[in-house]
This record gives sequence, structure tokens and C-alpha cells, in this order.
Amino acid sequence: MATDQPKKRKPRSKANGEGTIYATTKNGKTYYKATLTVGTNEDGKLIRKSFCSYKKQEVIDRMAEYRTQSNSGLTSSNDKITLNQWFYTWLFEFRINELKDTSFERYEGIYRNYIKGSALGKRKLVDIRTAHIQSYYNALAEQGKTTNTIKVLNKTLKTCLNDAVKQGYIVRNYCSLVTMPKCEGAAGTDKDNDITFFTPEEQKTFIGSLEKNKNRMLFILALGSGLRLGELMALKWDNVDMVNNTLSVTHAISRLSKVGKDGSRTWSVLEHDPKTKSSTRIIPLPTKIIKELKKHKAEQDKLILKYGDLYQKNNLVFCTDLGGYLDTRNLTRSYARALANAGIEHKKFHSMRHTYATRLFENDVPIKTVQSLMGHNDITTTMNIYTHVTPQQMTDEVQKLNKIFNL
Repeated sequence: MATDQPKKRKPRSKANGEGTIYATTKNGKTYYKATLTVGTNEDGKLIRKSFCSYKKQEVIDRMAEYRTQSNSGLTSSNDKITLNQWFYTWLFEFRINELKDTSFERYEGIYRNYIKGSALGKRKLVDIRTAHIQSYYNALAEQGKTTNTIKVLNKTLKTCLNDAVKQGYIVRNYCSLVTMPKCEGAAGTDKDNDITFFTPEEQKTFIGSLEKNKNRMLFILALGSGLRLGELMALKWDNVDMVNNTLSVTHAISRLSKVGKDGSRTWSVLEHDPKTKSSTRIIPLPTKIIKELKKHKAEQDKLILKYGDLYQKNNLVFCTDLGGYLDTRNLTRSYARALANAGIEHKKFHSMRHTYATRLFENDVPIKTVQSLMGHNDITTTMNIYTHVTPQQMTDEVQKLNKIFNL
């Protein structure tokens, strides 16, 4: 019995070396296949390369791109390199020596979380088109990734593929043609909704529960100064003016992981300039906090005498018993336990910074002053916190309108 076979249409004749496109039927759809003569082997036989797609224009584009690459002197092995392979080579061979440690760690995280093992990462560089990138970003949005996360990924991928163009692996970078997907309803997509802070009652309860907590002073200063975690960890006694009741923010600390080509990790502490130029600032402190800092300094001096030469003379305000840098992971765990012990719902460590700003707003401190104290580079960031003042505060402010109504 005869079986139905896909029918091949007569190919359109083309000039020699231009390539030949056939239209066939596959799965009930028109399917296009092109062959291009790319040279001869040692025996003098023709070497042909095939390009297939349900879209005719895509076949034409792939064939044109391959022809351009061949004319540029690229070897045939280049069209087999995947995005995963190129991103890894680009990061560990081309960028490793020019990126700051913090930037390299961020790029490596993008590679590990979004390129390595992903559907997009498994695609050949020469085959990647706008539709493939767009589809991947849309899938990430559906998984709950934020718009900002996808923008950072696209920016990094765009840089990576620009270098692939320079190196001759591809002739065009399609990242610029992608549309950022909407991430409505995704957790954390709206930074405004991520702003949490202590109520005045929670703040009092929390501070009151810290009597025997070894990180008590650090938590109190976080609530009383609005310093970021990295700024608190980098704070030195030279930054504290006990006479004028101020502290100066001049440095911050980050915990970095250095990743080897084999995936091994080594951790280190990096002291660096604050987040932005505006983050370098002088903050007045309440006299009660200065008083507590003096007590904290006295206790630390006892440890210096106790351990003598074993004590690391880093002059840190907050440190281990031997004067070393604190571990951010241990510190955030200690904070979480302290919240639980106080019976307070979990909040991020950064919430103490938001709490400081909120208390300032509740006490009618001008927004520009709050911006300076917080070290915000953009006043929009300050405004985002301002719009989250407590409902009671808004009610109290509205009640002030009573005096203008003569009823």
C-alpha cells in the first residue's frame, strides 16, 4: 500500500553559492529547508549546510548570517557554541580581570541562576533570535521574577552578546529588540510594597527584649541611625564623635564569594566606599544612643585587655570578641531570633532602616532632611517610604484640618 509522503515543491533557482530553498509539508504545515554550499572536503566533494524552519524569512536570515560569518573567516566549529559555553568563556576569560569583585560575583550569579542549564543557555549562539529571548523572559515573569531582575539579566546578556559580535561568533545582538514583560502580581515587583517597618509599640518591645542579646547595641544603632547593614559592620570608633554626638559614614562592608572555573568558592570580606556619593554622610545621634555607645566601648575595652595581642586591632565598633569582622549571615540569623523572642512578626534587617525614616516622618522632619540622613541619592526613594506612613499618622494629620472649619 502506498503511503503519503511529504511533497517537495520545485526549488526556486538561485545564483551559484546563494543557496537553495525548498518548501515541503511537515505535520500539515509548510516547512522550509535551505542548503548552502560552503566548500569542499579533502576528496573534492561539496560540503553543504542545511537551514530549516517553518518560517521562510528565518531560513533566509540564518543563511545570510552564516554566509557573513564564513566571509569573516570564522571556522565551522563556531556555529556549534551554545550561549552557556560562550557566557562562561566570556566571564572567566574576557571579564574576570577587569571587573570589580562585587561585579564579578553579580555576573557569576546571573550565569549560575539564569544561563547555565536554562533553555536559552542550551541554544547555539548563531540560532538565538529575539523570539527566543522574549519567550525566556516571559517565562521568568510567569515564575514571579521581578521586572528589575529581568532588566538586569537583559543588560548583562546584551553586554555578553555584544562581545560575541566583536569576537565574530555572531553578526547581530537581538537583546535590544526585546520588550520587558509585565510582572503584575509577582512577588517583590513593586518596591513600594516591599517597605516594612516597626510600629512605635513594636520598636519599644523589640528594644526592651534585647537586654541579654550580644548584638543589642548594633540593633539599637540601626534603629537610631538608619545605617545599612554593611555600613554598620564597617563602622569604626574614629567615625563616632562622642563630643558632638554624631557619627560619619565613610565605608561599607560586603561579604564576597570568589568563584573558580571549577565552581569552587572562597569567601572574603571587602571594605569599600558606601553605596553612592550621597551615602557618605554625617548623622546626628540622640544623646541616649551616645550614652549606650560609651557603655559598649567600655565593654569592648575589657575584651581588648583580656585578649591582648590576640585581639585584632581593626578599631571596629561592632566586631567579634577578638576584634574580627562580623559574619552577615550570623548577624541576620541573630536578628531573626531576636524578633521571634520579642513576639514580633519577621521583618527584613533593612526594615530597621525604614523604621528610622518612618519615625522621622512621624515627627514632621522635612523630606529633604530625611533624604540627607538616609543617604538616598534619589529623593524618589525617600518619597516611597514617606507614602507608607502608618494609618494612624495619616488620621492624626487629617484631624488637624478641624481648626479651619468653623462648625
